[in-house]
Amino acid sequence: MGHAGMAATAVRYLRSVGASTVAEPVEALPRPELRAVGDDERAPVDQTEFRRVLGNFATGVTVVTAPAADAAPGEGEGGGSGTGPAGFACQSFSSLSLDPPLVCFMVGRTSSTWPRIARAGVFCVNVLGAHQGELCRGFAVRGGDKFAGVVYDATPVTGSPRLADATAWIDCTIHAVHTGGDHLIVVGRVEALGTGDDEAAPLLFHRGRFI
Repeated sequence: MGHAGMAATAVRYLRSVGASTVAEPVEALPRPELRAVGDDERAPVDQTEFRRVLGNFATGVTVVTAPAADAAPGEGEGGGSGTGPAGFACQSFSSLSLDPPLVCFMVGRTSSTWPRIARAGVFCVNVLGAHQGELCRGFAVRGGDKFAGVVYDATPVTGSPRLADATAWIDCTIHAVHTGGDHLIVVGRVEALGTGDDEAAPLLFHRGRFI
């Protein structure tokens, strides 16, 4: 399957799980054909070295949340794979466009939280402050009720969880989803946004630890 076909498959997936709030059908743009590394060939970059080198790029830290959506058959309870609100810690967040206002984040294709965000069709990016390292760790684990003991309210447009004391929040509807290797690139259209404590220092991640 080519890149255009994979992008179209991602959009069909969103529709199949009931993400009716996707703004518009997404037409995959033509891309040049890329030669994949064969099974009998050595990968050009060692994965451990890739992570070590890229870890030198310091990033901000966010928690991406979504309101409760109808559970798929076989899903249990909890913030990781249940029927309540969904959320996961995310470093791969970025602004994307001013007109229209778009942001994006990347999520692993094996994530158990992503299908729930896709069903909701909306999400909130909560930008964490330096004092919220433990909160981040709670959302970084797989499974369990990640929202246990967490204070939050609903964003004004989509109703996604807005975490208390976050330094900023961005309320979004899912605009497009693209494939990117073993991750998905999720594009959100910004519906509302705001800040908390403008004086709070940001939570940063560098070389495998918070700084």
